[in-house]
Amino acid sequence: MNPAERPPLLSHTVPGGAAWSLQVLRGRTLRFTAEADRANVSLLLFAAAHRTDRLNVPDTLKAQYSACIKAPMVLMSDRGIGLASVTGSSLGWHDALCGHGLSSYGNSSYASDRNDWRRSARTGLMAELRKHGRGEGDLHASVNLFSKASIDDSAGLSFVPGHSRAGDWVTLRTEVDLLVVLSTAPHPLDLLWQPADVRIEVTPAQPVAPDDPSRMFRAESARALDEARFVFA
Repeated sequence: MNPAERPPLLSHTVPGGAAWSLQVLRGRTLRFTAEADRANVSLLLFAAAHRTDRLNVPDTLKAQYSACIKAPMVLMSDRGIGLASVTGSSLGWHDALCGHGLSSYGNSSYASDRNDWRRSARTGLMAELRKHGRGEGDLHASVNLFSKASIDDSAGLSFVPGHSRAGDWVTLRTEVDLLVVLSTAPHPLDLLWQPADVRIEVTPAQPVAPDDPSRMFRAESARALDEARFVFA
């Protein structure tokens, strides 16, 4: 069977406004696909084997001279270890400046709204972290897949509506065994509660070529990938 025709190892749709977590082995492709317009995924990444190795967004941006996440950047930990590489995307910009949302968009509870209960990204992320024996001290600056924020006329950050559409996608290659924690609540600057479902698929990654785009992107990108192979050999 052609590798491209193999069924995914895992396929799961996270409802809009929900949270989820999964552990993914190294050497996998993690694909996120928006199933409706205005999708957002607030994403946290942790090395499964070392609690101290979690995604460091400021260092990831600074080391690769970027103000957003895009292919073929490497997502780096506090120690400069490559946790995952962005191998492709239908979008050229994924927000990494605004963090995750704290708003629940008005009073809402399971008792009154059942499955339509509106929960902030923070609430969802914390619930998932607790499942893995983690807590508030494990929160870090998140990446907001599918979302974009721009500088407005008053020099503030503004949400860009219409940046993502149904069918947009992004793929990550896992460089180490990962704990992935995410929320599909709206972007923190999005004033509308219009969360979109997001499909997540895990498949075996293609072999890494010597001229791999993530390795060739920046010298720091290559160093982070080498560190992942050395520390987690």
